[in-house]
Amino acid sequence: MSTRDHDHGAPGGPGTTEPVRGPAAGPGDHGPGDHDHAAHAGHDHGGGSHAGHSHGVAADADRRYLTAALVLIGAFIVVEVTVGILASSLALITDAGHMVTDAFAIGLALVAMRLAARPARGRWTYGFKRAEILSAQVNGITFLVLAVWFTYEAVRRLITPPDVEGGLVIVTAAVGIVVNVIAAWLISKANRSSLNVEGAYQHILNDLWAFIATLVSGIVVLTTGFARADAIASLVVAALMLKSGITLVGESWRIFLEAAPTGTDPDAVGADLASVEGVTEIHDLHIWTITSGFPALSAHVLVEPGDDCHRVRDRLQGRLRERYSITHTTLQVDHADPTVLSIGATRGHCEDPHGAVHTP
Repeated sequence: MSTRDHDHGAPGGPGTTEPVRGPAAGPGDHGPGDHDHAAHAGHDHGGGSHAGHSHGVAADADRRYLTAALVLIGAFIVVEVTVGILASSLALITDAGHMVTDAFAIGLALVAMRLAARPARGRWTYGFKRAEILSAQVNGITFLVLAVWFTYEAVRRLITPPDVEGGLVIVTAAVGIVVNVIAAWLISKANRSSLNVEGAYQHILNDLWAFIATLVSGIVVLTTGFARADAIASLVVAALMLKSGITLVGESWRIFLEAAPTGTDPDAVGADLASVEGVTEIHDLHIWTITSGFPALSAHVLVEPGDDCHRVRDRLQGRLRERYSITHTTLQVDHADPTVLSIGATRGHCEDPHGAVHTP
C-alpha cells in the first residue's frame, strides 16, 4: 500500500512537463505494486504551506533601486561617449561600452524579476524563476565577449597610440566614479542573494574600478605624455570583466546543470541523514538549486520495519531545515524489507539506485 502527498510541481525546474523530474524520477520511484511495505513520499515547504515562504528576490523593493540606477547610468553613458570621442580616449570609450552593458544588465534584471514574480501554473510548475539565472548567464557571457574585444583594441593602441586629451579623461573619469558609487549603493540595497541582482551589481562594481583605472591613466597622460597609459587602463578593465564573466557563467551553469549548491556536499548530507533515528538507508539523493536562494532535495529513504514512516520523515525534514536551510524537499519513505536490510543494499528494492548509498 502506498500513499503520496503531491508537491506543487516537479522538483526539476521551470518548463518541466513531466509529473516528477529527473532527480525524483527513475527506478528509485516506486509504484504501489513494487513492494509490500508501507510507503510515504513527503514534501516539506517550510511549515506546510508553499505560500508561507518566498524564493528569489523581493521584486517590488528591488525594482525601485534597479530602476534608479538604470536612469542614472543611462544619462551618463551619453556624456561619456561624447567626451570619449572628443578626447580620443579608448579608456573612456571602453568604460562607456562597459556602462552600456551595465544598463543592459540592469534592464535584463528588471525583466527577469517580472518574469520570476509570475505565479506557477499549468506546465510551468515553478513559474519563470530561472529567468533570473538566464539573465545572469547572459550578463556573464556579455562580460567575456567585451573583454576579448577591449583586449584587442587595447593591444592595437599599445602598438600605435593615438593622442589622448588627459584633462578631459580626468574630469569624465572623476564624474564616472561618483555616478558608479551612487549606482553601486542603489543596487547594494537590493537583494544580492539573487544571482541576477548580483550580476548587475558586479557590472557596476567592475565599472567603478574601470573608472579609477581610467582616472589614473588620464593623470599619467596629462603629467607625462605617456599615451599608452590609456590602453593599459583598458587592459585592466578587460581583466576585471573577464574575472566577473567567468564567475557569473560558472555559477549560472552550476544551477542549469543542477549541481549541488556551492558549499553543500551531498555525500556529507546523505551520511548525516542516514544517522537519523529510524533510518536504515538513504539513496537516490539529489540536491540542486531551482533559482538563487531556492535549494531543493529529493531522496528515497528506507526505515526500520515497524517504525513510523511519518515520524522519521519529520525528523529528516527538521534536520534539513535546521542544518542546511533546505525546506523544499521530496522524500519517498518506505519500510525496509527484512531481506534487503540483512544484505545492506538496495538491490531488490531499487533496480538502479542513483548515486551513493548511505547507511548508518
